[in-house]
Amino acid sequence: GKHTVNLDGKTADLKVVPLTVGMGVKFELHVTISGKKINVSEIPELPIPDEWMRDKLELNFYKSEHGGGEVENVKYDKRSRAAVITFTRPG
Repeated sequence: GKHTVNLDGKTADLKVVPLTVGMGVKFELHVTISGKKINVSEIPELPIPDEWMRDKLELNFYKSEHGGGEVENVKYDKRSRAAVITFTRPG
């Protein structure tokens, strides 16, 4: 709705409007699967630090609903746009 706010002896009329928040970046990954490791290629270039990209990859592959599991290590190479995800157990 509408609100009136008093700021330093002056009044301001404010109107509340909904804010739409974006869902982030969606991208497609190409994956090769072995027993304990997954090779991920064609990772898009994003303007974020390498550590953040490693964290995003780890969180994505940790999710059991995506067939993931506990991640032991993530090796990410920004230049080749590739990563190797190592799991604690094969599967």
